[in-house]
Amino acid sequence: MASQADEVAALPRGIVASLGAGALDLLAAGRELYSVFVRTLYYAVRGKREKGALVRQMYEIGNKSAFFLTITMGFIGMILVYQAGLQTKRIVPDFSMVGATYIELLIRDLAASIGSLMLATRVGAGIAAEIGSMVVTEQVDALRMCAADPIEFLVVPRFLASVVMTTVLIIWAAFIATIAGGAMAHFAFDVSYRTFFNLSLVDTGDVITGFTKCVAYGAAIPVVSSYCGLSTFGGSEGVGWATTRAVVNSSLAIIVLNFFISGAAFVVFPK
Repeated sequence: MASQADEVAALPRGIVASLGAGALDLLAAGRELYSVFVRTLYYAVRGKREKGALVRQMYEIGNKSAFFLTITMGFIGMILVYQAGLQTKRIVPDFSMVGATYIELLIRDLAASIGSLMLATRVGAGIAAEIGSMVVTEQVDALRMCAADPIEFLVVPRFLASVVMTTVLIIWAAFIATIAGGAMAHFAFDVSYRTFFNLSLVDTGDVITGFTKCVAYGAAIPVVSSYCGLSTFGGSEGVGWATTRAVVNSSLAIIVLNFFISGAAFVVFPK
């Protein structure tokens, strides 16, 4: 009887201990991620510039993601317009503002958010796998032994390249999604291109909000993915887990940033 009572009493303490340990691990990870971000910003401003490394990363992040993002955003644009057209047809069969509303949402949020989530799956996984492999093969330790900070030589080129190329890719993705949506509206609902490509609802606040999201997401993906790569342990299996964590955490960071940036934008640029 006494042993059963002790087990029942220990159960809540075990749950609380597990929750506390998880919270402490989360705080420690957040502190380390913040340290990586701050050091990345420092070396991005005052560190050495290796143009070759930056150009290579811009090619890896930008050029090699262009086809994937083009196909993805093209189909997503057609799907969004088709679904919006069906709902509009059921309620008020007036398609005059479908294009204007779609383009406004695309510029303000959809292009940056959806495009960055797609980039997180490719770019984030690639960064974590590459840096994680360098960690388990002790190449990062060799950099530290040479008095070189891995943040400066590994993270900063990817950070700068991602900020630039993510913005460029999102602009291109928005263009592709607009063209694909216009084609769908024309062939599915007989909406003229002149009616669809209506920018009357787009204002300065929409452009600034969309651009801010591009920069924020472009900065978050390499920082989070590099942190996951640098914290790799356990050989090749650890590289796999680091890659998975990079994709999940980068996607989560994009969603959280989207919430705060969108909320601030509606306060600064009210509709």
